[in-house]
Amino acid sequence: MAFEDSRKIGTGLVALGVFFLFIGVILFFDSGLLAIGDILFLSGITMMIGFNYTFKFFKRRDRIAGTVVFFLGIVLVFIGWPIIGMILQGFGFINLFAPFFPMLIKTLSATPIIGDIMNLPIISSLTNRMAQKARPPV
Repeated sequence: MAFEDSRKIGTGLVALGVFFLFIGVILFFDSGLLAIGDILFLSGITMMIGFNYTFKFFKRRDRIAGTVVFFLGIVLVFIGWPIIGMILQGFGFINLFAPFFPMLIKTLSATPIIGDIMNLPIISSLTNRMAQKARPPV
């Protein structure tokens, strides 16, 4: 039961982190909001999968370049260079989490409103190609 609760809390923290990152970008790369978003996002991932698995995820040899760039971007946001930091974080995020995108697309296409949008002919041609590549990333 406690494991499920920590996953729920982790999901909420990740969602809040993404929200703060989005608002920080909208408000002209506000360093404070971006830093809060980074902290919430990383703590949410840790709550969802646990500290050991989070450490193993970022430590994997095939993801080391993405990890270094992602955390360098976080450091740059913390020291006050938000634009360069967010560019590096975006690049690192894509390198780290790209294997999860097909599973995310499949999950989103099963949700009520977003699934209807993703089933539109223009969007479904793109999402179907990405979803076919779905395999467990871990």
